[in-house]
Amino acid sequence: MIKVKDLVSANGGREIHAIITVDRPTLGFNDQLREVEHELQALLRDEAKGMSPVFMRWFLSDAANQAHAISKEYNCAMSIVEQAPLDFTKVALWVWLMEDVEVNALPDGAFAVTHGQFTHIFEGSRCRPGEDSHHATYDMLSNSEKRLHEFGGSLIDNCVRTWFFVQNVDVNYGGVVSGRNALFNECGLTRHTRFIASTGIGGRHADKNATVQMDSYSVKGLRKGQMKMVNAPEYLNPTYEYGVAFERATSVDYGDRRHVFISGTASIDNKGEVVWEGDIRRQTLRMWTNVEALLKAAGCGWEDVGQMLVYLRDPADSIVVREMFDERFPDTPRVILLAPVCRPGWLIEMECMAMKPVTTALPEF
Repeated sequence: MIKVKDLVSANGGREIHAIITVDRPTLGFNDQLREVEHELQALLRDEAKGMSPVFMRWFLSDAANQAHAISKEYNCAMSIVEQAPLDFTKVALWVWLMEDVEVNALPDGAFAVTHGQFTHIFEGSRCRPGEDSHHATYDMLSNSEKRLHEFGGSLIDNCVRTWFFVQNVDVNYGGVVSGRNALFNECGLTRHTRFIASTGIGGRHADKNATVQMDSYSVKGLRKGQMKMVNAPEYLNPTYEYGVAFERATSVDYGDRRHVFISGTASIDNKGEVVWEGDIRRQTLRMWTNVEALLKAAGCGWEDVGQMLVYLRDPADSIVVREMFDERFPDTPRVILLAPVCRPGWLIEMECMAMKPVTTALPEF
């Protein structure tokens, strides 16, 4: 099954987000994977003809036994993470496609997507097996900083979005926080400058010795002020108030569109406290309120959202949450995943991406 959101900019430029899931959970993994690949090929052949995948994330139920079967022939950055789809299938896929872009592999496995004056740099499934989560996080971010320097950029000027997938998040998330804080301090990312939109969530690399894996997205060619931090202080507090270093959301304006990246967002209030502890329905409603406030602060609404990734700590909550999302967002591409949130009191978290048509004096996308 595939859900597609076709987003069109002010000058008619297209982007597509698609979530592909499996209809028949009783199939074995290889058959489920073929079903997803078939839907992907149909998308590339028909609705997205002439467009290029720029980023894929494969969600698996058992990465150690399944990751090797994912084709590496797609010419784009690819993330593979163990976060079981909570329709109780074995595989799901999120793919982001753009038109009129040139996609090239970089020597270190990242990918550069070029269009007009901008180069979009994607990394997928970075890890440092054998290192604790603090040092792994520090080293991966340091490597990203070095790569961006090679492009004449830096994390502070060019990195838009990161994702950290943490094995045993209740134990290892603290190391992700401390490693990121240490590297950011060295690179000048502080509460007085900016942080980076991010999700830090439970997830596992195929290598059992990898405590954390990282994906990232950066843009070379941005002008000062083109990327903005997005906050909704009446609803959510700044993250530095409880010791972590990420932005609630980030927007990037171009001449014809605005991209908005909503970080992992839970049922939290403007004091940093968990709201409606133990109540999945009320936590979901508060989470939606927070995301809606961030979208509004970026000049967007739910209608501009291209995809949603929804994370649950307890798979027993999936039926309730699916019913709620089906009722409110029946047509938005999304997938619900088994992925514990970084604080045990949060039962649910979500992230999303939006694109809004705008007309500015900036260079077009």
